[in-house]
Amino acid sequence: MNRCPITLEPCGAHQYSEKGLQLLSPRLTKLRDFPYSRTEQLEQAAAHASKLSIQGVQAKLSVRLNAGQSVFEIVDTRGTFIVKPPHPIFPEIVENEDVTMRLARASGISLPLSGMIYAKDKSLSYFIKRFDRIGHDKRLATEDFAQLSGHARDTKYDSSMEQVAAVIEKFCTFPAIEKVRLFRLTIFSFLVGNEDMHLKNFSLISRDGKVELSPAYDLLNTTIVLKTKEELALPLMGRKSGLKRQHLLDYFSIKRLGLPERLANRELDSFAGLQATWQDLIGNSFLSSPMQAKYLDLMRMRSKTLFG
Repeated sequence: MNRCPITLEPCGAHQYSEKGLQLLSPRLTKLRDFPYSRTEQLEQAAAHASKLSIQGVQAKLSVRLNAGQSVFEIVDTRGTFIVKPPHPIFPEIVENEDVTMRLARASGISLPLSGMIYAKDKSLSYFIKRFDRIGHDKRLATEDFAQLSGHARDTKYDSSMEQVAAVIEKFCTFPAIEKVRLFRLTIFSFLVGNEDMHLKNFSLISRDGKVELSPAYDLLNTTIVLKTKEELALPLMGRKSGLKRQHLLDYFSIKRLGLPERLANRELDSFAGLQATWQDLIGNSFLSSPMQAKYLDLMRMRSKTLFG
């Protein structure tokens, strides 16, 4: 029996469940394979790179869903989804990002719709719906923290978590609310080994008359992929590794972000209650058994650091 790569639920002999298709569009009753193999996707990403506003290490394609034809199409403008093909060097990065985003959603972190789709060679590609688009024509004003703090792409690591907090204080309409969201995202990134949260992976978005943190994106367990020893991309208290509960709770959340101690403890401890849910999601993911084991081992080690 197949499992839907959008919802993870059983879908019989079909590639996608009805619920998964409905999440993409209420008009969909089927979805054809993305008409490019993994190699062709990488070629297309290189050919369209100069026209794509979102860049990064992973190859990306701007696409839109043609519901009438039941297929995703590559476009240069007005794309409503981003598709990432398998990486030519790093294995299972698509499955890794997919399950990490599922863990984030289970943790109460705001996210766009995301999942995986089959390509014509039956490989899986990761997709995420663009949160800065409304309909076909309207764009929401969005800026990443590199732009907001005067950094370029090649200096996106030359900052700190303290400076990320300063950006929120300077630009957000309700910074106290956004600081709670930042703290939650920081704890999450530490626990799942996402040590690539640099300045371009934080963004502010303007909508409904307020400026706030955008939905999260580019969340994946980079530690088991890159085999690094760092725990955060941007230093906290001058360190990127060896972080303990007191660094994240006593210093960052209470002293730097100014969160009430009771709230900070509640946020931190909520993650302790999610461990069984996370284990089930990882065990039900499309990651291979060896990669699931690596993910779980890292998660347990990091959880022990914070929760004992």
